[in-house]
This record gives sequence, C-alpha cells and structure tokens, in this order.
Amino acid sequence: MRKAFYFTFVVVAAFMVAVSAHAAPPSWSVDKAHSGIYFGIQHIYSTVKGYFNDFSGEIRFDPDNLGQSRFDFAVQVKSIDTNITKRDAHLLSGDFFDAGKYPEMTFRSSAIKHLGGDEYSVEGTLRIKDVSRAITVPFTYFGTQPNPFNPKQLVAGFEARLNIDRLQYHVGTGKFYDMGVVGKDVDILITIEALRDQ
Repeated sequence: MRKAFYFTFVVVAAFMVAVSAHAAPPSWSVDKAHSGIYFGIQHIYSTVKGYFNDFSGEIRFDPDNLGQSRFDFAVQVKSIDTNITKRDAHLLSGDFFDAGKYPEMTFRSSAIKHLGGDEYSVEGTLRIKDVSRAITVPFTYFGTQPNPFNPKQLVAGFEARLNIDRLQYHVGTGKFYDMGVVGKDVDILITIEALRDQ
C-alpha cells in the first residue's frame, strides 16, 4: 500500500513540475539596437530631451501567464545623453544624479495586470539614488511575430509612458525648480523590442 501511494505521489509531483516548467513564461532579450529609454523635462520655456545609452533588462512575459511574468531593468546613470556635454556633466554631478555615488537606477516588477485589449500595467519598485518607491506603469503590448530577418526568431514589442517627480527621488534639491529654470516632472518613454528563439 505504501509503495502504491509513494509511486502515485512521485508521478503527481513529476507531472506538476512538468506542467509548471511548461507554463513558465519565456525569457526575452532586449534588442538594444531597437529599444530606448527617453525622457523630457521643462527648461524655462523649452523641453529638453535626452536618453540613456546603457541599460539592461530581464523580461519574462506571457499574456496567458501574467502571474509568473516580470520586467526588471537596470539603467547606468553615466550613459545619460542630452546632446550637450556640459549639461550632461552637470546632470551627473551632485546637483542632480550624483552618479559617482549612485551609478545605477533600477526597476523591479512585482505584478502585471491586463487592463483590456493590448493595454497592461506593471507594478514594481523604482529605485533612483537613495529612494525606492512603489509605482504602477501602464504599458502597451504590441504583440509577437516572427523576425522578418530571422524566421527562427520571434519579436515582441512593448511601450510604456510615465511621469515622475524627480524631487521625490532626490534628483536635485529643488533649487533650480524654485528658480524657474528646471521643472520637476519628467516625462519618460520606454520602447522595447524583445527577441527570443522559436
């Protein structure tokens, strides 16, 4: 009797492990050549735009298994580029990012929800400098298709737009905001093409 029970238990456990492994969301790699993290912020009357050249991401996504899906990103602060070297150096200084002390920004997801159609949201923790805050980021999932240049590869597309208050993350003391020079609200656009083998 015990042998029969043990055998049944082993079979059920193996089946559950196999199902779980099969259901795990696939891992996608970020296509850096066709992805970007961009931002815009007000300077008196104009909008200054820039982006970060160096970032990485771990993407596990399956619209049919959001419970195990996740988006984790890391951005190297020193890769900031606003097309003005002097301005970039100022942004990296202690007046703003203090990149020597805080070289990396991160986002770690905790839950993904389907809002309807191709719209989703991801909840997680955004860490900039010495501040970590829980945020919810809406994003669009454009779908998946074979890579036109490599039929053995799949391409998935994602786009997120959000706005954050830089002062909440200690990116600046508020001095330049109070002077009316640099705004506090930052518009962010994240556009991702992700790849995986079929």
